[in-house]
Amino acid sequence: MRCEIKSAPAISCKEIFAVKQSPRGLRRKIELYSTIIHTLPDLIWLKDPDGVYLACNQRFEDFFGASEQEIRDKTDNDFVNARLADLFHEHDAAVMLKGAPSISEEWTTFAKDGHRELLEISRLPMYDDNGKLIGILGIGHNVTARRASEEKLQKSEERFSLAMRGANDGLWDWNFETNEVYYSPRWKSMLGYENDELTDNLNTWQSLVHPDDKDIVLKMVQDYVSGKANSFDVEMRMQHKAGHDVFVLSRAFLVHRDSDGKAVRLVGTHVDITARKKVESFDDKNAEILEMIATGKPASEIYPEIALMYEGRHPGLRCSMLELQDGRLMHGGAPSLPKEYCDAVHGLKNGPNVGSCGTSTYTGKRVLVENIETDPKWAKIKHVALPHGMRCCWSEPIKNSSGMVLGAFGMYYNHPALPNEEESNDLKSAARLAGIVMERDHAQKRIRELAYIDDLTGVASRAHFYQNLESSIKCSDRNTSRFGLLYIDLDNFKSVNDSLGHDAGDFLLQEIAKRLQNVARDIDFVARLSGDEFCILVNDLEDDHAAAHVAQRCLDVISKPIELSGRKFTPACSIGIAHYPDDGQDLSTLIKAADTSLYAAKERGKNQYAFYKPELTEKAEYRFRVEQSLREAVEKQQLSLVYQPQVQILTGNIIGVEALSRWHHPRLGQISPTEFIATAERIGMIKPLTEWVLRTACNQAVAWKQAGLPAIRMAVNISPVHFLDKDLVSLIKRVLDETGMVPSELELEVTESIVQTDQQNLSIFRELKDLGVLLAIDDFGTGYSSFASLKHLTVDCLKIDKYFINDMLIDNKSKILIGSMIEMCRNLEHKIIAEGVETEEQCHTLQKFGCETVQGYLFSTPVSPDEIAKLLNNNVVHGSSMWSYSR
Repeated sequence: MRCEIKSAPAISCKEIFAVKQSPRGLRRKIELYSTIIHTLPDLIWLKDPDGVYLACNQRFEDFFGASEQEIRDKTDNDFVNARLADLFHEHDAAVMLKGAPSISEEWTTFAKDGHRELLEISRLPMYDDNGKLIGILGIGHNVTARRASEEKLQKSEERFSLAMRGANDGLWDWNFETNEVYYSPRWKSMLGYENDELTDNLNTWQSLVHPDDKDIVLKMVQDYVSGKANSFDVEMRMQHKAGHDVFVLSRAFLVHRDSDGKAVRLVGTHVDITARKKVESFDDKNAEILEMIATGKPASEIYPEIALMYEGRHPGLRCSMLELQDGRLMHGGAPSLPKEYCDAVHGLKNGPNVGSCGTSTYTGKRVLVENIETDPKWAKIKHVALPHGMRCCWSEPIKNSSGMVLGAFGMYYNHPALPNEEESNDLKSAARLAGIVMERDHAQKRIRELAYIDDLTGVASRAHFYQNLESSIKCSDRNTSRFGLLYIDLDNFKSVNDSLGHDAGDFLLQEIAKRLQNVARDIDFVARLSGDEFCILVNDLEDDHAAAHVAQRCLDVISKPIELSGRKFTPACSIGIAHYPDDGQDLSTLIKAADTSLYAAKERGKNQYAFYKPELTEKAEYRFRVEQSLREAVEKQQLSLVYQPQVQILTGNIIGVEALSRWHHPRLGQISPTEFIATAERIGMIKPLTEWVLRTACNQAVAWKQAGLPAIRMAVNISPVHFLDKDLVSLIKRVLDETGMVPSELELEVTESIVQTDQQNLSIFRELKDLGVLLAIDDFGTGYSSFASLKHLTVDCLKIDKYFINDMLIDNKSKILIGSMIEMCRNLEHKIIAEGVETEEQCHTLQKFGCETVQGYLFSTPVSPDEIAKLLNNNVVHGSSMWSYSR
């Protein structure tokens, strides 16, 4: 009896369709079917293809106001008006024509009592086992008032869903009391089996469900029938007859419980969702790959994942990615292709007949080869593909966002074929995705090049240097070898930038880099660290002489003249040398040793190199303390000024003083001006130091005048580094205004090195002269300016350097030079001051040459402001000076 009831719809429909052949049997089956549907609350009816009613339930009787006996064998025209009958007929015809269910909502008036209901009417085409249409099943559901509870609504939707899917989805029916199970033919064919190939029992399901899913599904069944879960809706994997997995969506509902509330029967459907799961899997994998791209995973890790993603979408497909580098095909990723094939293709030069990928990268267009064995594009290399089962190959050029070809994406099958629409679209999208990876990879490589290559000079950058130095240390440790580090710094590079401009400075750096590369051996490493600092790693040293030899060659090639902005310039450099592991056991210690030895080389003079010695570290630490302390020296009033008189030879009167800075540190003691001024220039403290000296000296000059002492010239040295500063002129004007110093009583001394005819220099000289201050060239004769430059500069005084004065009495050439300089200056109407005069004989000789003013220990060492005041007061009181050498 159970079997007949379960199968009643199918049996009744088939036999109803054959009504003329067996009316008695048909009537018995219809009665059985009517008994079932009379218990349902919805309107249910069954028509044949001609619209003749075959059966209906009690609710439908109320709609027509007639009994099932009266309705059967009649049509809609017998019960409703022609318009409504035609409408019903149109709906039925549409369902039969499309061969698919339809759902509509219709307001209907019940003939029995005249009330109206909004019915959700479902019409389903019914087919026999041969697939022939045998009629229309109609279900009318009252949706006028929503169900009182969600449970009732859900059950109604499940009944409706089950009815709608009945013709296409797999059905199963499980009786818990008897443990009988029924699987519909569709349930079995979904897994590749004929109806008679599988037994209807629970063991069948257990043998086909994936082992990892079985316990999960059974647990969900238990939770649903026990009331712990409100519904049963689960995805599982089941094994197809061919061996692959089929993803199934199973939904079910309880159709009966006994009087104790115990579940008796569970009915459900199976829907094949394999295609949907493949799409979801593909989308998930695609998202993973995009995340790999975004998080910077290497291309070598991403390429195989792209290939596997598309291979999973198309069983039997094998994919590859080839990068185009300098016209050659380079292996990118091909996880499913044999290594022998990948190795054979790697490095091939692309061209019009180098397989599908070589041709597509050459032409920039898609290339579809249906048969590798016969296609001429594969004639030269088919011997590497055919042994591995490859019979067709489709290739899409991989391009960047600008359309440049970066490589090719290839798809292979083991049989001759051309792509279908889905494969064609995937070939395009795969190449586009690979293009994103390749373009990002190329950009990253470019960034690494920019990070590791100095953009200005083309040699290695600081980052690359540190990386290479670390590698050299590790290599040296493994091989117990030594290497040398040459730390190179250009001498006076800042003056090139300041005087000739940054373009000239850049050109000089580029030329120096070339010269260093020519000096270095192939195994050595040249890098630019910053500004004018370079380093060379001299590898595999046998002794210290090798590094010294390279250093000397560097000095030689760097010192060769170069033309900058139309001028011949002779560069120079200082080099510090340290050895690993002798002078440092790690990167930072070794660099510190090389830097320390560099300063030792600078202290020796220009164009020198020096090896690191342990005692140099103490000097470096001292230099560091000086640098740190100098930043606080002004604020803590550790600096002071002393003044050295400038004396008129004829009268012995003091006509001026030179302000000289002194620094006494509470712990380091007296620090020489040469040292701390050079430090100030190096660490950027020269501007505040110069301002302090100017302000202090001007205030002192004003104070002397206010004390009634005679006005004298106050000479202040200006650093060459600070002279070209754009704020120098405004600084001096501000100090003059704030101190009340008379401009004509302030003399600014600049070194001969800045006496050039550059427009910037001339402009600064003019602006300073416009302020009314005096200008003097200090250390005249020791620099590299020409006498011709003086005619362009409105200077007031030239100071002959002590170097010439010292040798004047023992070296006739020095005496001749001094005489010439004094004569020239008198003719140019420049005043002359001789520095470093220590003996009376020197003073008399200078006086004979016509020098009028001298400065030196013969008259006074640099003294305090009070001592100067005493000396000036002596002039005032006595009207003459103790320093008179007139003859």
